[in-house]
Amino acid sequence: MLLIDNGNSTDPAFNLALEEHCLLNLPMEPGYLLLYVNDPCIVVGKHQNAWEEINTDLVDEREIPVLRRISGGGTVYHDHGNLNFSFLRPHNSRYFNNYTHFTGAVAEALQGMGVPAVLNHRGDILMGDRKISGSAQAMRKGRLGSHGTLLFRSDLQLISPVLRPKPGRFSSHSRQSVRSRVGNAGDHLPASFSMDDLRHALAEALLPHPVRHYLPTSDELAQVRQLADTKYRTWEWNYAESPPFAMERTGTINGKEVQLRVCVEKGRIKEVLFHCTAETRVDLGGLSGMLVNCRYQRHSIHEVLATWGVNHSGQAVEPMLSLLY
Repeated sequence: MLLIDNGNSTDPAFNLALEEHCLLNLPMEPGYLLLYVNDPCIVVGKHQNAWEEINTDLVDEREIPVLRRISGGGTVYHDHGNLNFSFLRPHNSRYFNNYTHFTGAVAEALQGMGVPAVLNHRGDILMGDRKISGSAQAMRKGRLGSHGTLLFRSDLQLISPVLRPKPGRFSSHSRQSVRSRVGNAGDHLPASFSMDDLRHALAEALLPHPVRHYLPTSDELAQVRQLADTKYRTWEWNYAESPPFAMERTGTINGKEVQLRVCVEKGRIKEVLFHCTAETRVDLGGLSGMLVNCRYQRHSIHEVLATWGVNHSGQAVEPMLSLLY
């Protein structure tokens, strides 16, 4: 098995593209391990509704990129304190949906470092009652990618808020994440033990000695960068690939209660229904029709609301935006 050299990139789009490129194009027989750290970002599973998994206000406020991977599973938060591992192997039915061979090996390596890591039946690595790793798999062309996260010294205070959606009720056929209490493996390691130390220790534990590297060629890197730009940096892949969904929310507009139902398909608003009682009726002035086919993203909705607000109370624009998104 070879260790793929990613040039120490922390660009989430590049790293996800590199992982996909290697899975689809490299000769699988030797097998590969890819270890990488990403800049702060959120990564959703292939079959998930991105909006249903995140706090849109906090994610936009902090400008946290949201990306979609090619494997299933739930949504995870990455930062410089999280190490991602990816095993790329020829497909074998006994390994599919079985994380003992891959993530189990990571748990054993952590045990060897003094971390009380245990693999559970879902492919998560637990440290007591805290989750420190989650895994997912992708199978393509007789090839299997089994990857996961490893919380080492992540910002745990941010993970829960950004992955807690705003109040509202979603209806969709998307796969929803299983919420778990999380912890950092670094809590059981010396303060001087760095991310580089962890990466090196895992490579030594998981790979044959001496560790052999795979260095992508310049042509391969060009293909990876193109894939990153045309797929993993795009709103169309990261958001619009979400399954169709409906979201219902109640809010206050100009001191009056308004109930909303918005239907979204391929990332665009297909229908918006507002409901107000006779006693609290709000003049929405054709807003529903103006929103149809609008991208379901903050600045696109805001542009429509700004136009609508010219003939209506300007103070209603921001509350309406918060209600819609």
